[in-house]
Amino acid sequence: MALINLEYYSETLGMNRNVKVIYPEASKVDALTETDIPVLYLLHGMSGNENSWLIRSGIERLVRHTNLAIVMPATELGFYVNTTYGMNYFEATAHELPKVIHNFFPNLSNKREKNFIAGLSMGGYGAYRIGLGTEQFSYVASLSGVLTFEGMQDRFDENAAFWGGLFGSWEQFKGSPNEILTLAESFTGKRPKLYTWCGEQDELFPGNEFVASRLKKLGYDLTYETAPGTHEWYYWSQKIESILQWLPIDYVQEERLS
Repeated sequence: MALINLEYYSETLGMNRNVKVIYPEASKVDALTETDIPVLYLLHGMSGNENSWLIRSGIERLVRHTNLAIVMPATELGFYVNTTYGMNYFEATAHELPKVIHNFFPNLSNKREKNFIAGLSMGGYGAYRIGLGTEQFSYVASLSGVLTFEGMQDRFDENAAFWGGLFGSWEQFKGSPNEILTLAESFTGKRPKLYTWCGEQDELFPGNEFVASRLKKLGYDLTYETAPGTHEWYYWSQKIESILQWLPIDYVQEERLS
């Protein structure tokens, strides 16, 4: 796989933005297509950046024989939303970034059925926020995602500057498109397939259980998995392979003797 570091000027954010791209190579991928290559947008969590998945998960190694490009942007602590302080990360990630990527890499597919988005923690929220806030992605996945803020109103109150800067007040957040279940209930387009995993010892586990139950009642095609685990890379580096197996791609697993 080729690893490409791309720095571009974001008109939406008014600043340079960094993104890492894993691009399949003919010498490594037997089933490589020259055009219409599937794309996975992979989002980092809080305290992470465009390098997090590369450093911590082994993702570059996992996909080295697979016809798949992976795009990993940096979004600081912006939660992939259009913030109240004017940094429109949702717009920059959901709409501007795919256009930039296809400008630099015209061989990547722009078809909905070959565009996917996933993330962990804050990035899990971002994947669902973007996946259910547009009709650009056919598969949407979250690992230990912040999929609900129910029971977390005290965090808004205790750190109003941060959370208010992202979402506004608790009253403004509730019922807005930034609330995942509100977004899911009002979604009228072609629904993406959804995947959620969360460790059973993770503080976000009850919220993931709640959201998964509601999504299934709403009729979403959701694959929901749990296992013993905490909010750590040890688990995410394993479960990213489950996502690769779940995606509608010819995932070529690395050779293993056990």
